[in-house]
Amino acid sequence: MRKAYTIFAILLLTAMLLASCAAPAQAPAPVPTEAPAAATEAPVVVKKIVVGWTPPDITGVFKTATDFFEKSLADANANGVEAELITQAVTSHTQFADQVAIIEDFIQREVDVIAVSPIELEVIKPALKKANEAGIPVIMVNLLEPQTDVEIASYIGFDNTVAAEVSAYALLDFFGGPGVLGSGEVVEVAPDEYLDIAFWKNLYDNLPQEEKDKIQASGAIIEGVAGGFFSAARLKGFHNVVDQYPGIKILGVPCAADWNREKGIKCAEDFLQANPTGMDFMWAASNEMGLGAMIAAENAGRLQLATEPVTVGSDKVAIFTNDVTPESVDRISEGKIIAETTHGFADWGWYGGEYAVMLACGEDVPETFDIRPRTVYMENARQFYPDPALPPIDWETIKANCK
Repeated sequence: MRKAYTIFAILLLTAMLLASCAAPAQAPAPVPTEAPAAATEAPVVVKKIVVGWTPPDITGVFKTATDFFEKSLADANANGVEAELITQAVTSHTQFADQVAIIEDFIQREVDVIAVSPIELEVIKPALKKANEAGIPVIMVNLLEPQTDVEIASYIGFDNTVAAEVSAYALLDFFGGPGVLGSGEVVEVAPDEYLDIAFWKNLYDNLPQEEKDKIQASGAIIEGVAGGFFSAARLKGFHNVVDQYPGIKILGVPCAADWNREKGIKCAEDFLQANPTGMDFMWAASNEMGLGAMIAAENAGRLQLATEPVTVGSDKVAIFTNDVTPESVDRISEGKIIAETTHGFADWGWYGGEYAVMLACGEDVPETFDIRPRTVYMENARQFYPDPALPPIDWETIKANCK
């Protein structure tokens, strides 16, 4: 037994000596691991934004504004901002209580922003104050005149008085004054030049009296809602200009057509019947009424075309109006409306959608965005529709700053 243990010990010692002479052992190869992923920014998450939009109706100019509100928010959705537009409109420009009810409904539904083009300001102010109390920002569309008794986050629009002044200057131009229309001195302008109030004042402010006396025409006025804010402002602007020119005669009193095309046709028919000759123009304070006046004059065979010579005192009647929509641009291009002052309805909707999202995100927006009313006529009409030039909206920056 002792001999067996001795043999075993000798073998064990031999094995140990051989191991000590072998090459040193390699450390186990490390197990490959993936590098840690680079840190990435968390995606910007913007809550769903609901905008309530209430225009005075959903036809004509307000359809154009609504179309571009929809385009603006569709662009937001395409760029990662979930936004919904709820449009509710009254069916008539005299349904004041219905627009109040719409605003109150938006408040009850807790929309994020309310955009409103008021039928009449004073009527809706109590409802706007309720929106203020509920913390819902309000965008006022269709005017720039500040309202001190309600909180308005942003005004998108134009000065209604100035817009009518621009229309009056275009009328003076057509009937003998300097400018781009009619038979007076032709002024060269760039294709994209803004024929705004500054342009017209620069031409007319120092016009010699003998030049003023050459401007001759008689015509009628179709206004909106008699005594209302918008109608009064536009009448004031028109008279601010034409009353300085003794050769411009206004026939009768303004006919109130409530911003409506059918009523505009009726007013125009009455003027045409009362004045078989010697009525050289009709100025309608809005596009729908202006298109109505154009239809009436055309049906009577008395429509003055922009391409025809101007003959004061004949049976021909030139149409001037305010607003500018895709439909009226077609008529201007055909020469059936001599000139129209744009109120920028595409801009209302495009910027309105952008500002609404920014307000819902707690971001600052411009207090006012001035459309700068300007003259649209045959030579520049296609700059406005069907493809108005509108800048891209920087949704990435809006998302990044959204609170």
